[in-house]
Amino acid sequence: MLKVLIAEDEDIIRKGLAYTIDWLSIGYVLVGEAANGEEGIEKIKELKPDVVLADIMMPKVNGLEMIRRAKEEVRFKSVILTSYAEFDYAKEAIELKAYDYLMKPVDVDKLKEVMGKLQVEIKHEKEKELVFRQKNQGMDIELLSSGDFYKNPYVKKTIDFIKERYIEKISIESISEELEISASYLSRKFKEETGHTCLDFLNMYRVQQAIRLLDEGIYRVYQVSDMTGFSDYKHFCLVFKRYTKTSPREFIKNKVYTS
Repeated sequence: MLKVLIAEDEDIIRKGLAYTIDWLSIGYVLVGEAANGEEGIEKIKELKPDVVLADIMMPKVNGLEMIRRAKEEVRFKSVILTSYAEFDYAKEAIELKAYDYLMKPVDVDKLKEVMGKLQVEIKHEKEKELVFRQKNQGMDIELLSSGDFYKNPYVKKTIDFIKERYIEKISIESISEELEISASYLSRKFKEETGHTCLDFLNMYRVQQAIRLLDEGIYRVYQVSDMTGFSDYKHFCLVFKRYTKTSPREFIKNKVYTS
């Protein structure tokens, strides 16, 4: 679920956007409102929304300056709301890489359409960011777990087993018993074809799932630990850092996507 913040000084418009639109039904949760640009900067820094709907003409700090200053610390997408059609404003909004520029009074259907397209774009960018991080860390799991990549049928079945049951307590012994082959044979063939031990692959796959869950920004670290098959929280943190070079909490703090 993506987070949205509304910065608009006119109460009627702000409350109208906040409470007449069913944000949850279109994949967003409303995390905050701001009645002026200064308040908007503080709330953006605090709440770290994925999308900011921003009026241009607000007291204290205008919407465009608010976006510019907030983007120095937080990555987010912006949709500009304004009653002014001057080219200078549109030009500045483009320079700030605003996703869209909507005239007030806002057409709700048009806004929903924009937010829908924006959701797809953000999801795509986050996926690219995750793949980039994983590849840089030697964790190209999508390639490693491709069934077409291996010849040995037991290696393929082991990978499928891990992907389906990574939340459970599993080992090379439990997998080999399920496949009715020796653990030593499976261990040797798995390493030959994947370049990794079975435990290494299992940990990488679990960490990949943990990254996806942490990136959603919904779950606490200890919850993600339980949800990805790590029975011990401290062990989860150690394994996560081994593969990502950062702790889960540091990952959350530094989580970014291309703006």
